[in-house]
Amino acid sequence: MERIERIHALHRLFSSSRYPVKVARLQEELECSRATVYRDIAYLRDQLMAPVEGDGEAGFRYDRGEDDRFELPGLWLSSEELHSLLAAQQVMRRSGGGVLSEALAPLQERIEKLLDEHAGGRRVPVERVRVIPHRTRRLDQTAFRHVATAVLDRRRLAFEYRARSTDQHTRRVVSPQRLTHYRDNWYLDAWDHEREGLRSFAVDRITAARPMEEPAIDQPEEDLDRQLASSYGIFSGEPRGWATILFSPKAARWVADEHWHSRQEGRFLPDGRYELKLPYSSGRELLMDVLHYGSDAEIVEPASLREQARTLLSLATANYDCVPG
Repeated sequence: MERIERIHALHRLFSSSRYPVKVARLQEELECSRATVYRDIAYLRDQLMAPVEGDGEAGFRYDRGEDDRFELPGLWLSSEELHSLLAAQQVMRRSGGGVLSEALAPLQERIEKLLDEHAGGRRVPVERVRVIPHRTRRLDQTAFRHVATAVLDRRRLAFEYRARSTDQHTRRVVSPQRLTHYRDNWYLDAWDHEREGLRSFAVDRITAARPMEEPAIDQPEEDLDRQLASSYGIFSGEPRGWATILFSPKAARWVADEHWHSRQEGRFLPDGRYELKLPYSSGRELLMDVLHYGSDAEIVEPASLREQARTLLSLATANYDCVPG
């Protein structure tokens, strides 16, 4: 039983019971441990302000003088759950009333019902919560369908690819592993047969995609995570080392609450600055995110990454050395 179900069950039991309910019965009703019962009662009393009284020996119940005035508030969703539901709604709206829209109509109703239930029965004005795409790239929808089909059907995929960093045009044959949505854009994680290695491809740079009859060669999940998620950024690869970045006291108030990497290490320094350490392979994406903070960020280590940042900043300031036009 999920926590939200247990909280509702506790509320029903306490509201309908004239006498205190023993912990043993609560364990049976909630299908959980004794410790979980106490945690849920504490949450009901301290967080939801329910008039719970009693102790572990005599049992628990609602205060008879307050129970009629207490109503269980709507138990709202987490930010991740709300974002997921809103994203699903947007996908259904964008489907344009076609086959996909008709097929997903029951799911739309379930989402609306779920939102209503978590809001305590009142209407949820979802239109007042926005999910705004940021720097989304244009996709060839035909290519995207072929990529997604190859991933789900576990078939090899042939396509033409033009790397954005080099503008080099190549022909690839890959075994698709995963389709990843990262920073409002789609990427294909795949085993490149010619290069005999795992690669990530920006789907918006894929053209002339063609699913093949040959089955895809699956790579172990641990290999995918080690190669594609062990370092900073989408094009991570095996970590070459750790980067150390110092942020000014002003920027520290933001950075300390940000999730950059699953293995990041952060701490406030005595002077108010914030030190962030994280593993990286290719410095390209990390440099872009650090330079986003301008003078409020400084790469301390390694020296090679620090030098790359200095060079990029020098080139940027050179653009302002002459009058435009």
